Amino acid sequence: MSAAQYALNLSLLAYILISNVGTHEVTRRRLLLPVVLVAVAAGVFLNDPPTAGNDLRLELVGVAAGTLLGVVAGLLVRVRVSAGRVLMTAGAAYAALWVLVIGGRMLFAYGADHWFTQRIGLFSYHHQITGADAWTAAFVGMALAMVLTRVLVTWARSLAAVRAAEAAEPAEPAAVAA
Repeated sequence: MSAAQYALNLSLLAYILISNVGTHEVTRRRLLLPVVLVAVAAGVFLNDPPTAGNDLRLELVGVAAGTLLGVVAGLLVRVRVSAGRVLMTAGAAYAALWVLVIGGRMLFAYGADHWFTQRIGLFSYHHQITGADAWTAAFVGMALAMVLTRVLVTWARSLAAVRAAEAAEPAEPAAVAA
């Protein structure tokens, strides 16, 4: 992993924590911006993912892991309606999950370059993974799936919170017939 890639991961972590930890109003922009960023990142980083051997299988495992982690991240966000506004609150557990996931990716990349290069090479050889590009595509797919799934879970929970708030509002009293 290059210095620029480490900086990108740290920037992504900072953006996620700054923009989500605490209480924020759920808006179209708050939901759509991460989706747009995911689409751009996919176009930049996944323009030609390797598919030989078991590369595609590794990449799909990455996407599946990202989807599962995105569900967990989404469930760690409290969504409620207050004063007619949909609010989301993310706390320490949400932040810890993102730090562990992004930090874990960075640690794996560093380890693959410095600590267990030969083991990764042997594992890749024995499991027909063609090389670093397949691992990169798997981790990028994991990251993108996690962000997208977290947004979808937050959106679905926002809709459910609005429906629950509407159902809880008292109905207007019926007119009394004379």
